[in-house]
Amino acid sequence: MIAIRSLDPASATADVAALAALLVEAVADGASISFMAGFDLAGARAFWEAQRAAGRIILVAEDAEGLAGTVTLAIDTPPNQPHRADVAKMIVALRARRRGVGAALLAAVEAEARRRGRTTLVLDTISDSAAARLYERCGWQRVGEIADYALMPDGRMAPTTYYARYLR
Repeated sequence: MIAIRSLDPASATADVAALAALLVEAVADGASISFMAGFDLAGARAFWEAQRAAGRIILVAEDAEGLAGTVTLAIDTPPNQPHRADVAKMIVALRARRRGVGAALLAAVEAEARRRGRTTLVLDTISDSAAARLYERCGWQRVGEIADYALMPDGRMAPTTYYARYLR
């Protein structure tokens, strides 16, 4: 059973530690999620604390073994964009992959966006990745690709695909 909840300020210390470990695991596994090889727990904790301080909505997925994944909804948009939000840092723990965690997180972040009056969501991911396939299976629309846009943790350049989801 997968349970999804928003990061709770009361349990933030334990959550941030688990999120930091998840982020370090993902980077070590080769995920291009803003960080390079050698990224450590201290840097990961600082990242998640900054996300909380910035008012980002951080959703966490938990199963019987603990933290199984996370996704972030960024609603801090300019005044002319009250209808949109960015989805970021979609991460599923290695042990929990291919068990529906990613799809559950996407459904939850879409529901949270709807609750906040957001109708247009945007995200990006490495082209032709497992994440890209997940987004397409979940109904996200591919809107374009930029060659050599992102760096992989080992320094190789990779193309990035942008996706949109219209919540009507």
